[in-house]
Amino acid sequence: MAVKSLDDLLSSGGTPANEGVAGGGVAGRYVLVRSDLNVPLDGATITDDGRVRAALPTIRRLAEAGARVVVTAHLGRPKGAPDDAYSLRPVAARLGELLGSDVPLAGDVVGREARDVTANLADGQVAMLENVRFDPRETSKDADERGELARELAALVGSGAAFVSDGFGVVHRKQASVYDIARELPAYAGGLVLSELEVLRTLTGDPQRPYAVVLGGSKVSDKLAVIEALLPKVDRLLVGGGMCFTFLAAQGQGVGSSLLEADMVEVCKRLLAEAGDKLVLPVDVVAADAFSADAATRTVGAGEIEEGWMGLDIGPESVRRFADAAGSAATVFWNGPMGVFEMAPFAGGTRGVAQAIADGGAFSVVGGGDSAAAVRLLGLPEDGFSHISTGGGASLEYLEGKDLPGVAVLGE
Repeated sequence: MAVKSLDDLLSSGGTPANEGVAGGGVAGRYVLVRSDLNVPLDGATITDDGRVRAALPTIRRLAEAGARVVVTAHLGRPKGAPDDAYSLRPVAARLGELLGSDVPLAGDVVGREARDVTANLADGQVAMLENVRFDPRETSKDADERGELARELAALVGSGAAFVSDGFGVVHRKQASVYDIARELPAYAGGLVLSELEVLRTLTGDPQRPYAVVLGGSKVSDKLAVIEALLPKVDRLLVGGGMCFTFLAAQGQGVGSSLLEADMVEVCKRLLAEAGDKLVLPVDVVAADAFSADAATRTVGAGEIEEGWMGLDIGPESVRRFADAAGSAATVFWNGPMGVFEMAPFAGGTRGVAQAIADGGAFSVVGGGDSAAAVRLLGLPEDGFSHISTGGGASLEYLEGKDLPGVAVLGE
């Protein structure tokens, strides 16, 4: 499947006079960019601007080439209506700081303010529309409703505009500003989306070996499809985080009050039987008597957690074993923390394993989401990893072998 790239758009030459066809250059031309700016907030303060910085190169290239750039994005999960808690105001302000120029934010998605802000853009300027999920049609299961919103977005920027899909974190969704809009305007893949896909093709093609995958997070059910897809392809699959306790229970080990998906125990038994020694579980854990940074803690064997206590991190011996396996691999994919890293007493597992990956010199991919947040929160060296993804869900679905609708539509 061939998709047109941002480079194709920028190098095609021409002027807005030939806007009816793909290409035509961007000087003086409106370009609608779908970015992933779903950043974590503490009130109105961005606590991790990684996704804003990742979106910056594509937006900057378009602006410097003279495009009138209109950015659309979402934040959180508002219920299809305006909600000040999910406003993109802090994001527009941060993007403006990084660009070194003001980024006006329309107070709506496709209404009067959006039309006014868009109409007043000059060549080389950037504006942002308010959270696209404030419009319920964005995430509608009804293709006609999504198509209606897509046509209104296209009308904002005019028939001569282009669309650049650069929000990798949403390309696994059939949503109006991701999927349907690509059928309304000449569509191109942004630099971020293309770089993410290149990395994933490396992981699914013929990766250098040994190939280790480190999976964490809360639930086996969330990662079951990727575990089943990857087990035949990897040399080691290391399981930490809350999901490890369902596997430990499947081995007959006591897990106390740890997170447990009882309905997944039989599935885990099957996976353990099929995997042989490929699937590696913790041998010790940091247990606590409450889910709190102030809880009493102790390190115990993986099967020795008392009732009323819960495992909240992998223990030091597990860290050593996981670090040895990941640190000696030639290719590593890591998705999901080893424990509740946001609380200092339970951050050691994630820090230790991540540091071993960073120090190991492998082709290493951090699979977005909480893993990427942990790298920054724990002060780990970002340049120690080959790639830090901006889209955990999209990465996992690609590795499961699923089509990414927001990419597939670019090749139609």
